Amino acid sequence: MSDFRIKTYPVGQIGTNCYILYREGTGKAVIADPGDNGAYILNMCRELSLTPEAILLTHGHFDHILAVEDIRRAFPEIKVYGGEAEKDLFTNSSLNLSSGFGSACVVPDVEYVKDGEMLSLAGISFEVLFTPGHTSGSVCYLIREEGVLISGDTLFMESLGRTDFPTGNQNQIVKSIREKLFTLPEDTLVYPGHGDKTTVGHEKVYNPVASYGRG
Repeated sequence: MSDFRIKTYPVGQIGTNCYILYREGTGKAVIADPGDNGAYILNMCRELSLTPEAILLTHGHFDHILAVEDIRRAFPEIKVYGGEAEKDLFTNSSLNLSSGFGSACVVPDVEYVKDGEMLSLAGISFEVLFTPGHTSGSVCYLIREEGVLISGDTLFMESLGRTDFPTGNQNQIVKSIREKLFTLPEDTLVYPGHGDKTTVGHEKVYNPVASYGRG
């Protein structure tokens, strides 16, 4: 039986899924998309007896990054990873929409990652998948050996991320989902930025992307 664990914590007014990923017995964790409520996220780590080793960001929208600095204050050595094409959103509060919600926020000192790059964090291997469309630098993180995908706002259960925000592109997101995500094993568990988890196989049948642009 695998020692891999993933905990889901919806945070903030929009209910963004923050994930804590870890292996039993290591005492270390990776936090994906800490979108708000930093004290709550840190408390969940304490309850699980985990020390956060890294933060993974799928993209730069405010509802996925607001708690980054709270976590950094508690763990100054923690590293933050994000897609290399997302720098504009991480560093511009207008583009990442935070200034419009009265909580201007940027994320400095990001370790920028490329498509296909492998990250070994807290005993877990993450493969970076560049999936532009929701934003120009959106990425997903694949834990291939566990059959788990952190999809951010690229792929949702029977839906997909909106593309009417800065740097969004409808054709790009459809291409990303079809060529990068729908080619994964059908039993791959998809943990999205909002809503319930799903599988690649389910989405290949029920997601509107499956028939987009076809008759």
